[in-house]
Amino acid sequence: MTVARLVGPTLNAPSHATLNEVVLSAAKTTVPVVLVDAEEREISIPWSTIATEAAHVAAGLHARGIGPGDRVAIILPTGADFLFSFFGCLAAGAVPVPLYPPVRLGRFEEYVAATTRMLTVVNARLVISETRIAVLIGTCIANARVSGGVCTLGEVRGPDARPWHVPRGDDVAMIQFSSGSTVAPKAVALTHTNLVTQLQALHQSLPTPEGFAQCGVSWLPLYHDMGLIGCLFMGAYYPGKMVLLPPEVFLVKPHFWLRAISRHGATVSAAPNFAFGVCVKRIRDEQLNGVDLSSWHFALNGAEPVSALTATRFSERFNAFGLRAQAMRPVYGMSEASLAVTFSTMHGGMRSLQLDAEALAATGKVTPGSRALVSVGHPVPGATIELRDAAGEVINTERVGHIFVQAPYVFAGYVGDAKAVNAWHDTGDLGFISDDQLFITGRAKDLVIIRGANHAPQEFEECLEGLPGVRTGCAIALGFVPADDENEHLLLLVEQTDGNAEVLTRNIKAAVLERTGIQPHTVLLCPPGTLPRTSSGKLRRSEALQRFLSATLAPPETVTIFSMSKHVLGSLWSKVKHQWA
Repeated sequence: MTVARLVGPTLNAPSHATLNEVVLSAAKTTVPVVLVDAEEREISIPWSTIATEAAHVAAGLHARGIGPGDRVAIILPTGADFLFSFFGCLAAGAVPVPLYPPVRLGRFEEYVAATTRMLTVVNARLVISETRIAVLIGTCIANARVSGGVCTLGEVRGPDARPWHVPRGDDVAMIQFSSGSTVAPKAVALTHTNLVTQLQALHQSLPTPEGFAQCGVSWLPLYHDMGLIGCLFMGAYYPGKMVLLPPEVFLVKPHFWLRAISRHGATVSAAPNFAFGVCVKRIRDEQLNGVDLSSWHFALNGAEPVSALTATRFSERFNAFGLRAQAMRPVYGMSEASLAVTFSTMHGGMRSLQLDAEALAATGKVTPGSRALVSVGHPVPGATIELRDAAGEVINTERVGHIFVQAPYVFAGYVGDAKAVNAWHDTGDLGFISDDQLFITGRAKDLVIIRGANHAPQEFEECLEGLPGVRTGCAIALGFVPADDENEHLLLLVEQTDGNAEVLTRNIKAAVLERTGIQPHTVLLCPPGTLPRTSSGKLRRSEALQRFLSATLAPPETVTIFSMSKHVLGSLWSKVKHQWA
C-alpha cells in the first residue's frame, strides 16, 4: 500500500507581496466589479474607484484614531459600501473583520449573542455598518465594549484621500471567522502572505480558457472566504471582471445567477452543493430564455459535502443551455487555509467511486459498493495533504483517516488562542486517498455510531435528496441514545415543505433503510427554518442535537412590528448608554 500523502504542484511566486499591492495594481486597469441588484439592474465600479474611495475611508479612520493593526468590524450587505469600507481598512493599515448582517430576524437574540461574541474575541475598535443595521446592533456594540461605536460609510469617509498604508507580508491582513459547523466560529487571522499565496494557487488552478476573457460571477456572501477571497480578491488578482449578486437575491431568484453568467460570459462561478440543487428544483426553462452557459468552464462546488446525485442532476438539467459536462468541479477548502486545499482535475470533470458504506463505516476500509462518493481532487499548488490515524501516524491509502494540510496559505493562528501554530493543520475532517484523489467522508465530530460502526451523517442525508415533501438540503442525521435504551440509534431531523406528515415519515424511513440497511429510530419533521445553521448556511448538527434533546428545537419566531420595536428600542438605549459611558 502507498502512504496516504498528496503533494500539489509547485506554487509560483505571487505577482504581488501584499493584498494592498494587488488592489493598487488592479486600480491601474479598467477592470470593474459589477453589482447586480434585486431588479437585475447593474452598476459597474472600476478598481480605480474602489482604491480612491478606500483612500478617503482610510483618512476618516485615521481621524478617528484607527491605525495599523486595529480591528474594524464590517457589518454590511454585498454592495459598494462593503467594498469601500473593507479596502478602506486595508488602506489605513487596520484589520478588517467582515461579519454577517442580521438576515434572520426570527432568531435575532441568537444573532446578538453571536455578534457580541465575535466583536469581543477580535477586540473590535469600530464597527462600520449602515443605518438600518446600526439601529439593530446597538446591544452588540455596548456588550462588546466597542470603543469607537458604530458608524456608516458616510460618517467615516474623509473629505481628503490618504496614501495607502504599506504593510509587510507577515502583517495580519484580515480576520475571518470559521464556519462553526461543529463548534463556535473561531477567529482566523490571515496574513498578507497567506492571502497572496492562496490567490496565486487559485490563479494557477483556474487558467483562463482559450478564446475567453477571465470573468467571475458570485452570489456568495462577502463575509466568508469563498465569496471574499475566492471571488472578489481574485477579480483584482487576475485582474478580471467580477460580477456580484447579493446572496438574498439568489435565494429568492436563483435564475438571476445563471442569467448573469450568460450575460457576462463568465468562465468561473462557485457555490455550495445545496445551491445546485436549488437551481434544479426551482428554475423554470422560461426564466432562462436566451441563456448560454457555454463560457462556464469552472462550476466550483464546495463549502459543504458534494452530492454526486445533485451535481449530476444539475449538469444534465442545464446541458440544454450550453453547460459543459466537464464544468462541474468539486473542491475542498477551509477558512484556516485561506480558502482552497484541493481542486478536481482540470480536464476530467467530476469523478466518483461506488463504495460499500457498511464496510467503510465498520472498518474504515475502501471497498466497492453502491454508495457514490465524490472526489474533491488533488491539492492545489503549494499544498501537501496527509492522512493520519488517531495517534498522529500517517496511514496508507484506501483507508479513512484524519486530514492534515500544510501550505504557505495556512493561517497564522486563531485570535485569542495562545497555542503555537503547528506547521500541519488538523482540518477536523475525515477522508481517504484513492488513485491520487482525495475523498471526504465527513467531520470527525459529526460521526453517527450505529452498532459500533462509524457512519458519516451524509450517508443518511443523501437518501432524502429529491424526496417529495423534504426541503432541499434541509435534513440532519444524528446519533442519539433514546431514554428507554442504552445504545445509539439514528435520529433524522427533516424540514418539511408539504404533504401528509405520516406518509412522509414512512417514506423517509423506507428510503434510508433501502439505501443503507439501517432503520431510523426517530424522524422529526420540522417547519422550514427550524434547523440551526452557520452564517454561511451550513447545518449545525451538534447544536441541532442539543436543541432536540432539550426540547428547544423550534422554527424562527414570527417577526412583528412589536417584536422589532422591542429590538430597535433596546439597541437605541444601549447606544445611548454607550455614548454616555
